[in-house]
Amino acid sequence: MAHHKSAIKRWHQSLRERERNRARRTLARSSVRHVREAVGSGDDAQVKEALSSAFSALDRAAKMGAIHTGKADRAKRRLAALASKSA
Repeated sequence: MAHHKSAIKRWHQSLRERERNRARRTLARSSVRHVREAVGSGDDAQVKEALSSAFSALDRAAKMGAIHTGKADRAKRRLAALASKSA
């Protein structure tokens, strides 16, 4: 446990940021899952909408540092390939 006042403040900040990052990662993973479910259903409009929201969630998570930018790019490439293969 930190003893200095500034270190204690930084520790509290890191706890808050960890919760925010956890929410961002969860949203990104959920949106990826929604794309896969939409591809399974075969509805093109639903796939397009889910793909757009997944790209947005992945970009947002990468921008905020919740996931690595390379991981976000890789996930987007794979989802786009999956969507184009199903169309």
